[in-house]
Amino acid sequence: MIFFTSDLHFYHEKIIKHVNRPFYNQEEMNETLIKRWNQKIGNEDEVYILGDITMKGASYATEALKALKGKKYLVRGNHDKFVEKEEFDQNLLEWVKDYYELKWQNQRFILFHYPIEEWNGYFKGTIHLHGHQHNHEDYNYKNLQKGLRKYDVGVDANYMAPVSIEDIVTFFQLLPCEMPVRDKYK
Repeated sequence: MIFFTSDLHFYHEKIIKHVNRPFYNQEEMNETLIKRWNQKIGNEDEVYILGDITMKGASYATEALKALKGKKYLVRGNHDKFVEKEEFDQNLLEWVKDYYELKWQNQRFILFHYPIEEWNGYFKGTIHLHGHQHNHEDYNYKNLQKGLRKYDVGVDANYMAPVSIEDIVTFFQLLPCEMPVRDKYK
């Protein structure tokens, strides 16, 4: 199965207050994020992390990634500088990219850490997955109501856990989600 997540921010104490996460301290946050991940993810599952595993460095990233099940792919975020460090074990990730296009069951997904206004296939039903903003779950519903196929896969918008590709596809079937038609007269 395929899953997505972003903005875990392991070992980042200040993120708790900054985005109002429901944790007492970073130890509780780390433990909960790992537990929720491993409850959903099996060893053969694929997880696309759309940035910001940690901003604390290579040793912290290594420790966190070793605790997480599944095959992990990283679409680099603004806090993933650890991947360039010599001491980081590159074998913990299948690959590291800045942008990725994924096709699954005739559905295309654009994976990027940052939310973008228009993406490849925007007018053809392509879904843009992102993180970075630390939105809450209402953000995804607001996009759905606007007819935008844009989804924040970050833990703050998904109850502190990865979200499956099936759940995302089902989400966009909740309401008629017509893509905006470009007005050639504007």
